[in-house]
Amino acid sequence: MRTALLVVHILAGSVGLLVGPAAMLAPKRAGWHPRLGRAYQALTALLCLTAFGLVAEKPALWWLGVIAAATWSAALGGWWARRRRFQGWLLWHIGLMCGSYISFVTAFLVVNLGLGSPVAWVVPTLIGTPLIARATLRAARTRA
Repeated sequence: MRTALLVVHILAGSVGLLVGPAAMLAPKRAGWHPRLGRAYQALTALLCLTAFGLVAEKPALWWLGVIAAATWSAALGGWWARRRRFQGWLLWHIGLMCGSYISFVTAFLVVNLGLGSPVAWVVPTLIGTPLIARATLRAARTRA
């Protein structure tokens, strides 16, 4: 069972790492952006559910479940903001969706560089946060 969970987890994470930027770069209108966004949501759900399964099999990895829950919450929050379209929704959508992607990248680096690597834990946030700020500023200016 662990092997099956791990295979699905790795596949969902790998494809999510590709779909995320594709959605970010797609034109923001009907068509590719919402399709890729739905695929990203499905991959995030699959990634997180398999993470919960892996934690259930090895409780010492409890922190993986916390990170998975935060990642999924951010992605769902970004989707919810888009669906509700409250005032300022776009800035929340961008921040939450991109934040969930930072989690994807961080997890990928932690697995490949090792748990103890500060680079793996810090660099995605250091690079991603200014990019998210830039995207939200652009969106705010476009809306104004």
